[in-house]
Amino acid sequence: MNKDLTRGPVMRSMLLFAVPMILGNLLQQCYNVADTLIVGQFLGKNALAAVGASFSLMTFLTSILLGLCMGSGALFSIRFGQRDEAGLRESIRASFVLIAAAAVLLNILAFAFLDSIRVFLRVPEEVWGAMREYLAVVFCGVVASFLYNYFASFLRAVGNSVVPLLFLAVSAAGNILLDLWFVLGLKRGVAGAAEATVIAQYVSGVGIAVYALAQCPQLQAIYRGSSLRWRCIREVAGFSVLTCVQQSVMNLGILMVQGLVNSFGPTVMAAFAAAVKIDAFAYMPVQDFGNAFSTFIAQNYGAKQADRIRAGLKGAVLASMCFCVVISGLVWTFARPLMALFVEAGETEIILEGIRYLRIEGAFYCGIGCLFLLYGLYRALGKPGMSVVLTVISLGTRVALAYALSAIPAFGVCGIWWSVPIGWFLADMTGILYYAAHGKRLLSWNK
Repeated sequence: MNKDLTRGPVMRSMLLFAVPMILGNLLQQCYNVADTLIVGQFLGKNALAAVGASFSLMTFLTSILLGLCMGSGALFSIRFGQRDEAGLRESIRASFVLIAAAAVLLNILAFAFLDSIRVFLRVPEEVWGAMREYLAVVFCGVVASFLYNYFASFLRAVGNSVVPLLFLAVSAAGNILLDLWFVLGLKRGVAGAAEATVIAQYVSGVGIAVYALAQCPQLQAIYRGSSLRWRCIREVAGFSVLTCVQQSVMNLGILMVQGLVNSFGPTVMAAFAAAVKIDAFAYMPVQDFGNAFSTFIAQNYGAKQADRIRAGLKGAVLASMCFCVVISGLVWTFARPLMALFVEAGETEIILEGIRYLRIEGAFYCGIGCLFLLYGLYRALGKPGMSVVLTVISLGTRVALAYALSAIPAFGVCGIWWSVPIGWFLADMTGILYYAAHGKRLLSWNK
């Protein structure tokens, strides 16, 4: 089921590869969205705020592992495009050791600093009890997140985006059923929602690991390879660590904004918790299209197919912008019924604040769509440091403006919402201007 993206029609190849990735990550969002929807409807405002704030923290933690896996995946794609089997196996072994060690360390630190989270995120006292209960369980899924993201990144790197989708489909369905059983049937509250999520994560993580090890002989390098060479470790780290920095900086900025949101109290926290899930679902397809685009570019970069890279870039920009325009219109139009999925009809203040968030963010999805393509492009061309620069610009602007504008009475919490699209467009302009100035050199292979 592996797909060689260096051959065949450019847009058809890219879209067929992207669709399972889009469906897969939409299903992955179901893990926390199921918790949020069920908790919001049946456990009340404070429980919804607790799960929503936990989502931002867990997104930050898993982004570290996701970034490491995505960076390694870009290197795998380049080796696959070069037809360098020995180099691919060596990269697999080095990356697995590096990322597994990072996952274990991250899990230890998460539990060690559990009680410090309340101060950092400025969590109100009435929310912290439920949030701590949720986090104490959901932290147990960090290793499962590593397993899924590592093996899924490898499979996608060699052109197989279908198998990761299938494992996610099974675990997402199981998560929803377990959520309903644990929260409504067993009355286990927010802890039950967390337990359902962790069980579902291990289903997908262990399942895809067993499949990939059985079906992909290259992965035998994990336990059969020779000693690691420093050159290979350095190369893997160059891709993985910088992509990890890009992902974690992005989500650290979001986490800092979450702390600011928390300072406005449970009503704004609950509105943000619900609206950000809708937001994530809305632009998740274009984010995953950006990741598929990155794999396409990386394979063709390894194969030195400059014309296919340029054609893929033009087609990806057109497809992404068209999608963003459509989805912006839908989110703007249906903001109220979308909020009503997560919040009881009587909670009018929460619904109105969520609508305001969605209509500000939703009008500018073209900005985030372009940014995801730029991230994928520079990662695939061996310039992950440029993705870090764009992230710092986007998130730095977002955090600085959020704190500055929200302190002005005329803006208040609305200033937090407006800071996001401004950050997107500043980063977009930087990335586009850099490519306009250096694009020919990036594709020269004489660097």
